[in-house]
Amino acid sequence: MRIEFTGAVFEWRGPAPFFYVAVPDAESAEVGAVASAVTYGWGMVPVTACIGGTEWPTSLFPKDGRYLVPLKDAVRKAERIGAGDVVAVRLEAW
Repeated sequence: MRIEFTGAVFEWRGPAPFFYVAVPDAESAEVGAVASAVTYGWGMVPVTACIGGTEWPTSLFPKDGRYLVPLKDAVRKAERIGAGDVVAVRLEAW
């Protein structure tokens, strides 16, 4: 499965700040349709994500009927991404 979309980066301030991009509703439904076959627990879905020239293994996790793509610090620094930036994301299921 391959999904491409654009989305705004947002910061969640928990005990440590985390940055995410929400997978849009239609694309989240596609992920949800295959999640039970590939999840390794808690609904986490392993994928390879790509933004710009940076590709990395990660896991989507469900939140409020959608999935979130976590953005590692190394990815944000390499691509010069900050909160509020709109980015193009490509996801490929493992």
